[in-house]
Amino acid sequence: LHITAIEEMGQYAFDNLEGWKDFSKKAKKGDILIVGKNFGCGSSRQQAVDCFIALGIQAMVGESFGAIYKRNAINSGLPLLECEDIFQTDLKSEDVIEINLNTGVIKREGKEIIRAKPMSKIQMDIYQAGDLFAYGRKLE
Repeated sequence: LHITAIEEMGQYAFDNLEGWKDFSKKAKKGDILIVGKNFGCGSSRQQAVDCFIALGIQAMVGESFGAIYKRNAINSGLPLLECEDIFQTDLKSEDVIEINLNTGVIKREGKEIIRAKPMSKIQMDIYQAGDLFAYGRKLE
């Protein structure tokens, strides 16, 4: 991706995937993405995370995440919750869910449907600061 302005990157999220070409037009600020195994694997570029931040994606819940992608997301303040059995639920596209980053509890319509691995203390500290740079400034 040759674009460097984060606010412009979102338009390219998933645009090369069959069935997802209009994802950036449908995504809304505050959406939580449910993703599969090893999501983001093979993507060492920060833009892979920035595309979703530009769209206002609030968090991602996935079976697992690629190591570099996970680190980039954490450092950017994008919460990721790992939940191996997320696709064993009956969640459907556009269901409204809420997640508790501290406990990993995922609810739909106020009822717990599954638990993910909660964020670690350092992940939560970085998220609450805004990103890794803001967290570092707080340590000074």
